[in-house]
Formats: sequence, C-alpha cells, structure tokens
Amino acid sequence: MPPASPPETRFATVSRDRVAYQIVGDGPRDLVHTIGLWSQVDVILDDPTTQRYLRRLATTHRVILFDARGTGLSDERPADGRTIAEHWAEDLLAVLDAAGSRAPSILGIVDAGPLLLRFLELHPERCSRLVLFSTSARFAAAPDYPIGFTPEQLERFYDFLHTTWGHEKFVEFFVPSVVTNEPLRRWVARWCRAQASPGTAVANVREIAEMDGRPGLAALGIPVLVMSRRDYAMIPASHGRYLAEHVPGARFVLLPGADGLPIFETPEAILDQIEEFLTGSRQSEPERVLATVLFTDIADSTRRAAELGDAAWRQLLDRHDRVLREQLGLHRGRLVESAGDGALATFDRPDQAIECALSLHRALDALGVAIRAGLHTGSVELREDGRVGGMAVHIGARVVAAAQPGEVLVSRTVRDVLLGSRYAFAERGEHELKGVPERFALYAVDAG
Repeated sequence: MPPASPPETRFATVSRDRVAYQIVGDGPRDLVHTIGLWSQVDVILDDPTTQRYLRRLATTHRVILFDARGTGLSDERPADGRTIAEHWAEDLLAVLDAAGSRAPSILGIVDAGPLLLRFLELHPERCSRLVLFSTSARFAAAPDYPIGFTPEQLERFYDFLHTTWGHEKFVEFFVPSVVTNEPLRRWVARWCRAQASPGTAVANVREIAEMDGRPGLAALGIPVLVMSRRDYAMIPASHGRYLAEHVPGARFVLLPGADGLPIFETPEAILDQIEEFLTGSRQSEPERVLATVLFTDIADSTRRAAELGDAAWRQLLDRHDRVLREQLGLHRGRLVESAGDGALATFDRPDQAIECALSLHRALDALGVAIRAGLHTGSVELREDGRVGGMAVHIGARVVAAAQPGEVLVSRTVRDVLLGSRYAFAERGEHELKGVPERFALYAVDAG
C-alpha cells in the first residue's frame, strides 16, 4: 500500500542545472541509497515491494535518493568535456548540501561502485560508512585485472542492453527473481524506461565500464561492507571479493540468489546485514503488513491426474498456472508460491482477492478445471525468502480446506470488512480449523 504521505521531490542546484532528490523517512542517521546512474525518484515508490524495502531502511535513517543529471527527473548532463564521474560527484555533493547531510552512510549498488570510489578519493570526509552491493571497482579487464570483462564481452552486453533496455527481457536478466511475477516484472521494465532512453543507458554504461576505482581502495579509512550474489550473471561475485580484499578491514558477505538489486530477493537477510553494519544492531521482529491471503487448490486433483496421465496432467497444470498469473496481474495480486495443484497469493484489499477468485473460477471452468478458494484478512509476516507467514496465513489455508469445488469461502473477518459493500455472503456455519484455537464462522461469496 502507498505511504500515507509520499516524500516530496525536491531539486538541488549545480550551476544552473537542477538535480532531483527525495528524502524517505526521518531516522536519526542519514543514508544515501544509489544505483549509480539508474534512478527516477517519482517512480521508485510506486511498487509496494520497494516501499517495504525503503521503509525498513527508513526506520533507522533518513534515506536520500537522487537522480544524477542525464537520468530521471534531473537536467541533462552538460556538454563541457568533463567525465561522467565528475558530473556525478557534483550532483551528489549538491544533494548532500541541500539535504543538510554532512557525512552520511552510502549504499551503492551495481554501477555505483566506480563512481563512489572516485567520489571518495576527492571527498573522503563526506561519507562515514560504505556499503557496496553487487558492484565492482572496475568492470573492464586489464593486464592486472583479469576478472574484468573483455572488450568482446562488453560489446555484446552493450548490444543486449540497447535491444532490451526497458523491456521485460532485460528485467529477467537483471532481477530474475521477478520472472514469474508479471505485474512486478512490468513495473521494473517501466522503472527502467523512466530512468533513461536505451541510447542513454548504453552511453552511460560505456563510460562507467572504463572507469577504474581501484586506486582509492587502499586509502578508504571508513568501515566498508561488501555484499555479492552467488549467481548474479551481470557482475560475478569475484568482483566483490576483490573489493573486500583490497580495502583494509572490509567485510565480505556472499549471498544466495541471482538478482542485481537487493529489493526483491532475500531482502530481509540483506537489510539485517546492512542495519547491523550501520547501526550496530538489527531488528529482532520481522516486518508485518495487513493483507488478504488467497489460497486455491484444484478439486479432486489426485483422481484427475490418474485419469489424464502424467503428460496431459502437466499440460493442464501449465494452462492453470498461466490463467492464475494472468488473473493475479489483472487484480493486483502477488503470487507467493504455486506448487503442484495449489497456490497462495496476497492482496492489499479483500475485494481484489474476491474478484480474482471469482475470475479464476470462471476462467478455469472453461478449461474443465474446478478449484476451491479460501480467503482471510489479517497481519502477515514478510519473510526474507519472499514468502509470508503468521497466523493469518495458517487460517487462510484452513479456510480453503473447508471450501467446496467452485466456491469462494471467506472468514468472518473478510465478511465484516466488506459489510455494506456490493458482495453478498451465505453463512456456512462455524468450523473448527485445525491448529487454530477458536471456532471460525465461514461464509461463501454469492457469485451472482
């Protein structure tokens, strides 16, 4: 759900140029969050997953986001012959001064590595702690840097970037964990398009790829945390290890997964590491949100599978999964997991979940597939692996087990929230739900 009061987009000034920035939260410390040249501050909070990620950082920090010149909402880079690193450093200094931030912690992601290292060579006093995530000191190979990318590899990547920038194909490469979440995949693609054109994206990466931040590594006199993904295709973990090995006292953490961003894959584990490094402690309680959980399962699936045989059953499940993802996308649901003949999704609002369940019944009935659907609204625990937990999820699973084929069964909580709405509910009596300490009144949604 969107923040109650979205942060104001402000502008710092460099000569006559304007540099857009936002401040999220009002924590006691300052943290600059930057993906180098990739930002659009008016779009970043449109996604609920990104909201949760930034809200967690904002519990302990004022989080400063900015669009460097040439990207997002900021003015174009000046054609004055200076490098992208020089312009970027000017932009960051202007934003820090405008925000009244003397020496914040800085979290740099993906192409931010060389830019930040060059910035800290010139302005070491403007940063108190540094976190580098899925990034590098240098991207291009050199005789003394064999882990870098060869000219041929870089050219292939530039071609790929120009062809796929702002398209879901690039998203699948950059953050593969969102591949099965169509709404999120589309949002990341839109976020990329809002940052820069394909030509600008390639021009920026070409210039950054030739930068070398290694000369400043040994002189870093601040605490440094380096984090890398084990399977991130764009920047191998060897780049992170090099950073940590060449910064005195740096700490290296190797994370599971293949995403270039920390937002969508194992975010809680990453945020725990960052929070402990920046503040000396971490939150002990998992983040919780109010959500509606929707469970579905295919009725009489064992008998159907036996009748159809393995190949036909698999084809039916594939068609079921396509319909499921399509309807979740249409009704703003998030697929948490889909295993075999069952699925779990979450929604911000119970009416969205009911409409999705009713649409699933209609769409799957045309395929000859009958499902049960069960809903409950409550406080849901957000886990670091992207799954959800807590009593609300447990109750939702028990509700669907009590549903009949073709039925949308809801808990009394859902019914009470929607009293006075256009939905009609038929009583289905009180039920003992296994593992739940009290009896629950259940109601069927009138599909008419």
